[in-house]
Amino acid sequence: QVQLVESGGGLVQPGGSLRLSCAASGSIFGLNAMGWYRQFPGKQRELVAVIGSGGGTNYADSVKGRFTISRDNAKNTVYLQMNSLKPEDTAVYYCNLKVVFTQYDYWGQGTQVTVSS
Repeated sequence: QVQLVESGGGLVQPGGSLRLSCAASGSIFGLNAMGWYRQFPGKQRELVAVIGSGGGTNYADSVKGRFTISRDNAKNTVYLQMNSLKPEDTAVYYCNLKVVFTQYDYWGQGTQVTVSS
């Protein structure tokens, strides 16, 4: 059983910054990748950024140069630093953990990020 608890969402003005955090707890075994996804109203959930256990990262083209994903393995926590936020970044952001070489795939509850003046 794995639980992901997110924090850091909220309302921010265009050009502003937010940092999302996601702490994982429970029975976490093996190598895992953690990441952030977002979902716009009426759209499919899409990748924002992922980070492997060794620190390798991948980003959606739309956020490259603005967002940075990082993880603290000692704390089982993943972060998403979001800079230069745009109104089109407004979405529900979800934390994800995948256990490598297994079917296990865990999701957080989601946190709303709203970018508006």
